Amino acid sequence: QVQLVESGGGLVQAGGSLRLSCAASGGPFGSYAMGWFRQGPGKEREFVAAISKTYARTYYADSVKGRFTISRDNAKSTMYLQLNSLKPEDTAVYYCAGKSGVYYTTYVRATDYEYWGQGTQVTVSS
Repeated sequence: QVQLVESGGGLVQAGGSLRLSCAASGGPFGSYAMGWFRQGPGKEREFVAAISKTYARTYYADSVKGRFTISRDNAKSTMYLQLNSLKPEDTAVYYCAGKSGVYYTTYVRATDYEYWGQGTQVTVSS
């Protein structure tokens, strides 16, 4: 059973940065396409970024493109999300997700993913 654990959330001022981590265990991390989603107060869960299992192809939501960077280190079974130029509207619980994937395919729908972490809170103050 694959387990995903997020860390790195916190309180930051607008314009600041954070780096989220998602540590995987219980399965072959290199076989999984991965993604980040977020759910703000009173909002539905939304796609943030995705990375393929091979060749590290990435895809971003328009709202975070140019500010956030997704990456992975298969040797450490860990995925990252670098959040720069944070805005108050980025406030949300951030979730990492994983699924068995095709080589360089990224997945943007929450329903595509098999495994989920418990989430980490990111709060951006104005």
